[in-house]
Amino acid sequence: MNRLEGQVAIITGGAKGIGKGICEVFCKHGATVISWDVIDEGQIAADTIAAQGGKISFRKTDITDREDVKKAAAEAQAQHDRIDILINNAGIIRDRSFAKMTDEEWDSVINVNLNGTYNATKVVLPYMREAGYGRIVSASSINGVLGAFGQTNYAATKAAIIGFTKALAKEVGKYGITANAIAPGFIMTDMTASMPQNIIDAGIAQIPVRRIGTPEDMAYAYLFLASKEAGFVNGHVLHANGGVF
Repeated sequence: MNRLEGQVAIITGGAKGIGKGICEVFCKHGATVISWDVIDEGQIAADTIAAQGGKISFRKTDITDREDVKKAAAEAQAQHDRIDILINNAGIIRDRSFAKMTDEEWDSVINVNLNGTYNATKVVLPYMREAGYGRIVSASSINGVLGAFGQTNYAATKAAIIGFTKALAKEVGKYGITANAIAPGFIMTDMTASMPQNIIDAGIAQIPVRRIGTPEDMAYAYLFLASKEAGFVNGHVLHANGGVF
């Protein structure tokens, strides 16, 4: 069953990790995917998925640059005459204890994770309102709920995404648009893979399903909230962490 057949999805941060996983799964389910990322690896990822039969294109886009995001959304609408789904996945970390955190480390995380979500949603939403349909799914985190040592900047943005999503849901539901969030737990990405094995093992020991999550696990959670079947799910935070929380 191609649950997204005929739909157009913009996925931010689609070059690697969870973002790439979302691109792959959405393409498998029939979506036309537009991947936005600031790094050139996004083109490589898109080419790989396209070679497997996926309908995907890459546009190098800086979500912290409001004019660039506005142009990217206008291009997508002009090319496809619709934007059905927005996945606000792009994010960065700049971990450091609060006492040692620099202003740049704070500002950069706020700018990408929170302001980037605002920028992308702000420009895509009018197209969805005009069409009378849309799915907006944004990336929170388990650490936006529980907190984590050395992540005051990151946790602040991910907690803010929850508030943003719940408030937005109350505003856009009447237009046939839903706004939800995913809060991933411990997921195997390039960043996680660079951790010492004993740290990875300690993390897995805290997960009731006794394994680390994968980008594909997260992608299928996004798929549900992006689907037409989730039309009565609005303002929800889906915790996908194997039972940690």
